[in-house]
Amino acid sequence: MLLLTAMTKPSLLLLAFFSLLVVPPSLAADPDMLQDICVADPGSGVKLNGFACKPAENVTEADFFFKGLATPGATNNTMGSLVTAANVEKIPGLNTLGVSMSRIDYAPGGLNPPHTHPRATEIVFVLDGTLDVGFITTANKLIAKTITKGEIFVFPRGLVHFQKNNGAVPAAVIAAFNSQLPGTQSIAATLFTATPSVPDDVLAKAFQIGTNEVEEIKSRLAPKK
Repeated sequence: MLLLTAMTKPSLLLLAFFSLLVVPPSLAADPDMLQDICVADPGSGVKLNGFACKPAENVTEADFFFKGLATPGATNNTMGSLVTAANVEKIPGLNTLGVSMSRIDYAPGGLNPPHTHPRATEIVFVLDGTLDVGFITTANKLIAKTITKGEIFVFPRGLVHFQKNNGAVPAAVIAAFNSQLPGTQSIAATLFTATPSVPDDVLAKAFQIGTNEVEEIKSRLAPKK
């Protein structure tokens, strides 16, 4: 306390500035890279936090290219939406770079159901249409807004969020993430289609429904064979 009292105002400002620069590594979405490039080599068999690097002499421009977001995805499914990911699994050159993207297409009435990204914050840019979007804080507050073509909305890392096309025409967004592989956990699918299954009595008590209703939900959400 005596030391802080003795410090001048400029000194305190300088201390505050440098304290902002010293960000604990645990707060970063992905670890910082230690070389120019580290193209993912999933076939190497090496297990680590990310992917082993492909030998530099084997790296090509194809490792940094992906055209999968150029065309709309097929939305003729139960949810009426489709996510096309452009992450390190599709673009090996993203390994260690800490970024990725997705395109999400929505049929009229389509829903990208409540889900989380455990390793990344998401920011979406509306390409076409209008969407009702929102996320839920840990204080159980819903932050929601209607967004339209050219507008942006942010979903903080790890929080449950959704997008719904309540319009009469298709909609689409481009999503960006501060992780090469943000991960996705769809809440309903995670709880009702896990392998091995979450016990029926756990789900029945959590959702205050009967075990017969649990089984019905599981059957509806089960992957189509």
